[in-house]
Amino acid sequence: MTNEIRPIRSRDPARPRVPPGTGLSFLGVTPLRPCPYLPGRRERSIVTSLSGPRADTDYDAMLRAGFRRSHLAAYRPACPDCRACVSARVRVGEFVPSRSLKRVIARNCGVSVRVMPALARPDHYALFERYLAARHADGAMAGMGRESYGALVEESAVETRLAEFRSPGGRLYGVCVFDVVADGLSAVYSFYEPLRVKDSPGTYMILRLLGEARSRALPYLYLGYWIDGCDKMDYKARFRPLEVHGTGGWTLLDAREGGRDVSNH
Repeated sequence: MTNEIRPIRSRDPARPRVPPGTGLSFLGVTPLRPCPYLPGRRERSIVTSLSGPRADTDYDAMLRAGFRRSHLAAYRPACPDCRACVSARVRVGEFVPSRSLKRVIARNCGVSVRVMPALARPDHYALFERYLAARHADGAMAGMGRESYGALVEESAVETRLAEFRSPGGRLYGVCVFDVVADGLSAVYSFYEPLRVKDSPGTYMILRLLGEARSRALPYLYLGYWIDGCDKMDYKARFRPLEVHGTGGWTLLDAREGGRDVSNH
């Protein structure tokens, strides 16, 4: 999501409604730009600010309506020609790891996790730089400096925490920024040691977040947006039961979504 916004015109057909009772009003819509997930398509997002004493409760309602958070704003895709992005969340209490997810757990035996305040730390930023250079060198976040990284971690009007992962021996393994909301945890952004990519660190960090949500007796883990058929998003469909948000609210994603049996791989 870009920070550049312009006023929304009332005739904009893509404008979603503000969840009732929040008192929020939309500030703008991001300019059209090439979609980073689906070639040949264009993306834009509706954006509203999150601030003040009601920010936590306002964002709870926004998240349940399919929005996400970036810094001090909530946003939702409002692309003119596409509705492929759908918000996804895992039912924590019903989640049971598949055979492949159990193998991920085994490969990461000994990795520890510590939940800490959302503060930008030098060793975390160094890992963030290595991760972007190895995994997303041509992405929108490539070359992000310390100040921008600090904003990514620390700019929040809601309860935000870091999950810090370390390998046996204390080497930094990965970091996940997540929000604590009324009905769950919401994964905001994660990065990891690129040399450990064969151990599926991104998947492993989600598994540990599911454990954290379970320990807090929270019913959901929000994973952001899922796009059927997009390789970058396929990993989210591994966490079942998975609910997706559409025009009818939250519904359970079928185990053979798109004709691909993803329930046990």
